[in-house]
Amino acid sequence: MWRTASKQVIRTVGSSLSDLSPLAKQLHASPGSKKIVGVFYKANEYAAKNPNFLGCVERSLGIREWLESQGHQYIVTDDKEGPNSELEKHIPDLHVLITTPFHPAYVTAERIKKAKNLQLLLTAGIGSDHIDLKAAADAGLTVAEVTGSNVVSVAEDELMRILILVRNFVPGYQQVINGEWNVAAISYRSYDLEGKTVGTVGAGRIGKLLLQRLKPFNCNLLYHDRLKIDPALENEIGAKFEEDLDVMLPKCDIIVINTPLTEKTRGLFDKERISKLKKGVLIVNNARGAIMDTQAVVDACSSGHIAGYSGDVWNPQPAPKDHPWRYMPNHAMTPHISGTTIDGQIRYAAGVKDMLDKYFKGEDFPQQNYIVKEGKLASQYL
Repeated sequence: MWRTASKQVIRTVGSSLSDLSPLAKQLHASPGSKKIVGVFYKANEYAAKNPNFLGCVERSLGIREWLESQGHQYIVTDDKEGPNSELEKHIPDLHVLITTPFHPAYVTAERIKKAKNLQLLLTAGIGSDHIDLKAAADAGLTVAEVTGSNVVSVAEDELMRILILVRNFVPGYQQVINGEWNVAAISYRSYDLEGKTVGTVGAGRIGKLLLQRLKPFNCNLLYHDRLKIDPALENEIGAKFEEDLDVMLPKCDIIVINTPLTEKTRGLFDKERISKLKKGVLIVNNARGAIMDTQAVVDACSSGHIAGYSGDVWNPQPAPKDHPWRYMPNHAMTPHISGTTIDGQIRYAAGVKDMLDKYFKGEDFPQQNYIVKEGKLASQYL
């Protein structure tokens, strides 16, 4: 599922938690009204175009009426950065903070220290690396996300990006909108996906779904993970397990990153590791931008060592206007959109509501949703 550097332990998503804090405590909502703050992106004029557009400020996961009918205060904003931000004003007395990977509120140790009433941090989606998880564990907070809510969304997006890179689609599209027509400029580096070797770094929920979707393309499928896929599923997919990351990577025509961001995976693809990849490799990264060395990717795309790089994750997010990935050659980057499809939003909005309801009632969440529980950190973030 989740990958670290070569010959290091690769953590898997699961319910295993390791004790980090003497401040471990049960999560029970104290009686009375709760102050709940949500941080989402603004949809502006697009909010009115789809009633199921739940993951934005304007619709606020569709839970405002439900929360307020129970006497709770629900404040929603997109203003999340800096000492004068709207979020910062509410840090001292909020009880619950809901944020999202698509417009992350960075919950630092400093913010956690200021949040005297904070009990619960919820991620509307998957991936809680925007939170200082050790600080949260040390403070006895609960951190949870809606595990599985957008795995289909992300796996489908990864498949799309693979095809966009393999077929050299973006330059062709640019020709059309620029009024040009030069078939040779596209086709000299356009290939079939069939017969190519595709390796996923991590074969958790998203990685397995991607491998299943790649099977009909008759690729040579490889995966690297701490644990092997169930033998029956592995046989059905036709994927081969690679124990050593650095043995697998040079074999790949296409590499897909499916690992969370941890201290062990931060900068995993640095200049040295990228230099050992097959010349002309294609890389898809919908995991986290900081898994890649930013400048190393720029240099490799500029030299042609990486023939194409696509993803929707950046470091930081939102990406500044001068981020070098915006301007490097041979890329097919987008804002962080893969997991926030309308279908994904419906699922993670429902998951947040379910966990809030359980929080109010003093009930446990689904075990796989916990990232930090009772001072213990989930294994994939160790």
